[in-house]
Amino acid sequence: MAGPLRRRLPLLPLLPLLLLAAGGLRAAERSGGSSSAMEELATEKEAEESHRQDSVSLLTFILLLTLTILTIWLFKHRRVRFLHETGLAMIYGLIVGVILRYGTPSTSGHDKPFSCSQEDRPFTTLLVNVSGKFFEYTLKGEISPGKIHNVEQNDMLRKVTFDPEVFFNILLPPIIFHAGYSLKKRHFFRNLGSILAYAFLGTAVSCFIIGNLMYGVVKLMKLVGQLSDKFYYTDCLLFGAIISATDPVTVLAIFNELHADVDLYALLFGESVLNDAVAIVLSSSIVAYQPTGENTHAFDAAAFFKSVGVFLGIFSGSFMMGAVTGVVTALVTKFTKLHCFPLLETALFFLMSWSTFLLAEACGFTGVVAVLFCGITQAHYTYNNLSVESRSRTKQLFEVLHFLAENFIFSYMGLALFTFQKHIFSPVFIIGAFVAIFLGRAAHIYPLSFLLNLGRRHKISWSFQHMMMFSGLRGAMAFALAIRDTATYSHQMMFSTTLLIVFFTVWIVGGGTTPMLSWLNIRVGVDPDQDPPPTNDSFQVLQGDGQDSARRNRTKQESAWLFRLWYSFDHNYLKPILTHSGPPLTTTLPSWCGLIARCLTSPQVYDNQEQLREEDSDFILNDGDLTVTYGDTTITANGSSGPHTATTNLDSRRTKSSSEEALEHDLGAADHEVTSRGTRLVFPLEYNA
Repeated sequence: MAGPLRRRLPLLPLLPLLLLAAGGLRAAERSGGSSSAMEELATEKEAEESHRQDSVSLLTFILLLTLTILTIWLFKHRRVRFLHETGLAMIYGLIVGVILRYGTPSTSGHDKPFSCSQEDRPFTTLLVNVSGKFFEYTLKGEISPGKIHNVEQNDMLRKVTFDPEVFFNILLPPIIFHAGYSLKKRHFFRNLGSILAYAFLGTAVSCFIIGNLMYGVVKLMKLVGQLSDKFYYTDCLLFGAIISATDPVTVLAIFNELHADVDLYALLFGESVLNDAVAIVLSSSIVAYQPTGENTHAFDAAAFFKSVGVFLGIFSGSFMMGAVTGVVTALVTKFTKLHCFPLLETALFFLMSWSTFLLAEACGFTGVVAVLFCGITQAHYTYNNLSVESRSRTKQLFEVLHFLAENFIFSYMGLALFTFQKHIFSPVFIIGAFVAIFLGRAAHIYPLSFLLNLGRRHKISWSFQHMMMFSGLRGAMAFALAIRDTATYSHQMMFSTTLLIVFFTVWIVGGGTTPMLSWLNIRVGVDPDQDPPPTNDSFQVLQGDGQDSARRNRTKQESAWLFRLWYSFDHNYLKPILTHSGPPLTTTLPSWCGLIARCLTSPQVYDNQEQLREEDSDFILNDGDLTVTYGDTTITANGSSGPHTATTNLDSRRTKSSSEEALEHDLGAADHEVTSRGTRLVFPLEYNA
């Protein structure tokens, strides 16, 4: 036994060491576990702090909107018109931006730059190995070497700086859809030719004039040494497209409040609605301009025509997508019983309308164009199929969303002046931009108005042209287009300049709308259903010069010829197919289509003795449609006349009775009255007893 015991004795001194080693391992495990627990706790605290800051940033904007609404009420109560609600939102945004910029301390440490010299391009997502743990980082943009130590260290300012996609995917759709859904069709279509000319041709002219003038300004800046980085000709054209997007929301709000001339309102509103769509497609086409040579910014005919093709393809594709979505919604609401469940009906309408924007963007088209024409299609077809509750709900829903989104964007504009970290303000570029915008707007309005007046019955007067020139404000669309890409030096300068232009036009130009209306002697307090005063040719009809005079005037309606061509097909075929209104298809389709006609025609068409009112038909006059009343004498378009007891037009709508006219006569309101398919057009004339 002694031998084995002696052989084990040398191991006895090692036992304390083994025990110490085992204890050390257990201590290291406990230390590692506690370190991991501390890291998890720190991560949870950071996540909680980030959540709190997100809530504070959203609460800031909600309080801004609340304060704006209360101030708007005060202004409306006091009848203050020198500052619009969007201008108020911008002022409050500026105040909050100053507080956040200079009143909140930095809350995060400086970031440490790492070098990746082996890579020749940036990665969207980066995985960093820190002590065996991998952390994911996302790309936020390029930082110039001179500003590497000026990266924003205030977490709160980072939180209130939104991703540009938020504007395009969340805030813009309700604004654009509401513009199409609330369109006053009869005034819009009456001026359709002029609106299309201003929106398409005028925007293109403005874009190229501004772009070329700004290219000269850039050359001047380079000559005097105020240009520190590259600024190409295509960048100037892109700036021209961005800043050509007009948004006269302030002017139109004042027009609506004062009931300004309906034709002027229609021209400005129609131009601004389509102008936004044209501007965004035009900017996409300019970005797609890629010459094949070594100089990627030189003029290339092939690349130019490719950009034109991109413009036409994107616009037409977006238009078709919006129209098809509206048609599908109309068919669903017509051939289902959704009207029995107004909540489901409203929810489906909302989702189909909003999805149009996202569907177009996902397919490579432009969501702004798609959702605009979806709104127009929904208002023209789907609206007629909705229940009474859903009609009211959809109108109010999109009106509220439009109001909140628009004021949110203008509040953010004021905030961005102090929170945006990549501002580049160049006095020469800013002054040149204001001059270029003025000249581009003048070349947009006056030459086109001259050409349009050659074919218009009701001319666009000089006062209208001056007001349209004055009303070329820039707003939400220009800001959204400019902030979408601020990665380069040129785009950062364009964004800062666009921001200042929006401030100036909303505050100065918007505030001067009421004095300008007075100075130009433009009519206010006009009934929206009242037409412009008649020309001398119209007085010949009223004076009863006979059948020849009536025939000379009845074919020159105010509605655009393009709309008159479209109306017949729409009224006879599309409206009966897609809605519960219009003539039965059994009366418009050939007899061999009887089965299809009966399947597609709604039973309500046969049940209703009086069709749903066709708002678009107010200016489509045919033989016998025109009825003129003077005193107790009725003169029709075929020259017949007689005592006026009750006159019925083609739609079986009665005009005012003789007792009503007698009352107007007693009140001194002996007006000439024209009845055209149920719409009264009152022309005040001096009454001679």
